[in-house]
Amino acid sequence: MQEDIRKLRDAVEVGEVKRDSGVARIAQMQKELRGTIIQMEEFTSSKDRKGLLMAGADRAIREIMFIFKDDPIESPLHEASMSVWARMQLEE
Repeated sequence: MQEDIRKLRDAVEVGEVKRDSGVARIAQMQKELRGTIIQMEEFTSSKDRKGLLMAGADRAIREIMFIFKDDPIESPLHEASMSVWARMQLEE
């Protein structure tokens, strides 16, 4: 998109496109570009946040499983932790 903006600017400079319509189109394209960048940053931020939460949950589950290793509660605890893990992965 930045390349398209540059090409349009060049076209305005050499007179291929009327200055007023070219400037208006450039402004519209820049606004669209900024909107796309903001959307990508929000998407990336939410994915990063989810990744951090999942890493923390994974660590907590591993530590709990280590603490209760060879304990009668180990099997039910493992099943419960896998259910929680699956549910967390499905959440947005």
